[in-house]
Amino acid sequence: MRRTIVQFIIAAALLPIAARSEPITLKLSFFSSNRSMSYIAAIKPFVDAVNAEAKGLVEIEVDFSGVLGKDIAQQPQLVLDGTADIAFVVPGYTPDQFPDNAVVELPGLFKDMREATLTYTDLIARNALNGYQDFFVIGAYVTEPETIHGRVAINSIDDLKGKRIRVNNTSEFAVIEKLGAIPVQMPINDIAGAISSGKLDAAAVSRTPLSDYGIIRVATHHYFLETNGAPLALLMNRKRFEMLPKAAQDIIRKHSGEWAAMRFIQLYSASDREVMARLQAEPQRTVVLPSQRDLEIAHAAFKSVVAEWAAKSAHNRDLLNLAETDIATLRKAE
Repeated sequence: MRRTIVQFIIAAALLPIAARSEPITLKLSFFSSNRSMSYIAAIKPFVDAVNAEAKGLVEIEVDFSGVLGKDIAQQPQLVLDGTADIAFVVPGYTPDQFPDNAVVELPGLFKDMREATLTYTDLIARNALNGYQDFFVIGAYVTEPETIHGRVAINSIDDLKGKRIRVNNTSEFAVIEKLGAIPVQMPINDIAGAISSGKLDAAAVSRTPLSDYGIIRVATHHYFLETNGAPLALLMNRKRFEMLPKAAQDIIRKHSGEWAAMRFIQLYSASDREVMARLQAEPQRTVVLPSQRDLEIAHAAFKSVVAEWAAKSAHNRDLLNLAETDIATLRKAE
C-alpha cells in the first residue's frame, strides 16, 4: 500500500513537467526576406498552418535572409547536414543533385504555372524524380515561364543575338544559346547588380521576382518571349521527418504536396498579374510581345531542346511521357 502511494506521488509530481514540455522546434532556412513572394506563397501558408494545428507539438521557426546560409545553391546541403531541418531550394542551381528536374524545366511543354506546378507535384508523389530520396518534399512549385528583361531594347528575337542573358537552369541555357544569345547562369539575387554594372544585357526571369529582387529598378525593357519556368521546392530532411511523432508527421503531410501547390499557384499568380499591370502602366518602360514570326522561331528551338533531352536516355523519354500524360489529364479536366 505504502509503495502504491509513493508511486502515485512520483507520477503526480512528474505531470507538470510533461505539461510544460516544449514543442519540437524545426528550423527553416530561407535566403530572402519575409516580403518575398516566394516566402508569402510557398513557405508562409505551410508554416502558419502547421504551427496552428500542431501547437504544443511542433513549431517551425523561419530564419530569413540567409542566416543559416546565404548561398542559394547550398540550401539542399544545409538540410542534409542538419544545419536546417527545412529549406527553400532552387533545384536549377544544383542540376547534378536534381538531374531529373530537367523534365519540368523543358521549354514550351507547359502552358502556365498551374500545369507545371501540378505536374512537378505529381512526379514527386510518384517518386519519379531522382535526387529527392533523402528529402521529404513539402512543396514542389514552378513559376510562370520566364521572359526577358534588361537595360537594352529587345524588340524581336533578332535583338537577342550576341546579348548576355542570365538564365536559371540548363534547359534555359540551351534555349537561349539556340536563339543566338550568350547564356549566363546566375543566382537570382545577383541579377540586379549584374545588369546595373553592365555584366548582363538582360535576364530571363518570371514577373514576380522582378519586384522581389530589385530587377525592376534597373531593367526597363521587357520582351515577353516565354522560355521555361523555374522549379522551386520546400524540402525537409527525411530522417528528421521520420523521427517526429506520427501526429506531427500527419500534420506536415496534410499541408504538403497538392495542398501546398494550390496555395502557391493562387498567391503567386496574383502577384504576377500585379507586376504585369505595373510594367504596362509605367511610361518609362517598353513592353514588347513577340510577333508570330518570333514565336515560330522560338517554338522550333523549344522542340529541338526537348527532343535532344529526350534522346539522351530511355529514362528521360519515360519522364517526358509521364509529364505529357499529366498535362493531358489536367487539360482534359479543365
